[in-house]
Amino acid sequence: MTNHQSPVTSNEQRITTHESRIYIAGHRGMVGSAVWRALEAKGYTNLIGKTSSELDLRNQEAVAEFFKLEQPDIVINAAAKVGGILANNEYPYPFLMENLQIQNNLIDTAHGMGVSKFVFLGSSCIYPKFAPQPIKEEYLLTDSLEPTNEWYAIAKIAGVKACEAIRKQFGKDFVSLMPTNLYGPFDNFDLKSSHVLPAMLRKFHEAKATNAPVELWGSGTPMREFLHVDDMAQAVVFAVEHVLPEHLYNVGTGTDVTIKALAETIQDIVGHKGELLWDSTKPDGTPRKLMDSSKLETLGWKSTVGLKDGIAKTYQWFLANCNHLKEVKN
Repeated sequence: MTNHQSPVTSNEQRITTHESRIYIAGHRGMVGSAVWRALEAKGYTNLIGKTSSELDLRNQEAVAEFFKLEQPDIVINAAAKVGGILANNEYPYPFLMENLQIQNNLIDTAHGMGVSKFVFLGSSCIYPKFAPQPIKEEYLLTDSLEPTNEWYAIAKIAGVKACEAIRKQFGKDFVSLMPTNLYGPFDNFDLKSSHVLPAMLRKFHEAKATNAPVELWGSGTPMREFLHVDDMAQAVVFAVEHVLPEHLYNVGTGTDVTIKALAETIQDIVGHKGELLWDSTKPDGTPRKLMDSSKLETLGWKSTVGLKDGIAKTYQWFLANCNHLKEVKN
């Protein structure tokens, strides 16, 4: 493993300017929209985005035509088909195939069109189910995956290795960032396909009026790490503005909580006074998943949003937008 070091300073680093044409794939999603806001706030003026109805990233020819027309200098891949345990279990084929199609088209076209920098975003689920804690980047492909989301994980691993291969063979600045569990504005709150934090937030909110009991999956004992999407966006900006010395970086807070503690925190923030019921017949998923983000932190990035503050901000956004929330269709 390469020793911790400062971001590389080279002529290539100067390619990124406030006038650079930056294409954010998935710019309407939770991560993509946060990256867009973060880049705008830093003065970047040539941001490019297309909705899925305007550009189907699964269509290789359409992606190639788009790149020829727009000529992006930098590509950020925040586009993916995402969902929680239930969605991954019930729809394994689209979680595998559509993610492969999206990222392969973006990575290969960017490489072929001479894009100077590519930032690939994945997920901590790429690591083995029983990886040593906290999870280091070198644990990738050392053991078997968590079965409930292996389809998505395999697609994302393929993306990481494709970027690594381009970097190794052609010396291009293609880098992969693997965030821990993300949450924040524009999250998916659909109870059938969402991740644990937004699902809990919606359940407690809907039960608040009558303080009805809230039933949650599993035992409550697994431990999870949560990163506010604005912190993730700052990690992407950091990768855009520096040439990083390695191909893969974890992005997390370095702290985790039990699912039970998470539920109690959300319950308190929402103001629900009813009973918590745990359905132990439902799967827990991975027992613990804490990321070692020290490689990126040593280079200069660090999370700043605390979990309680982040959840409170997310709930305020939810309240302001609950009449038109995003639903994930399968």
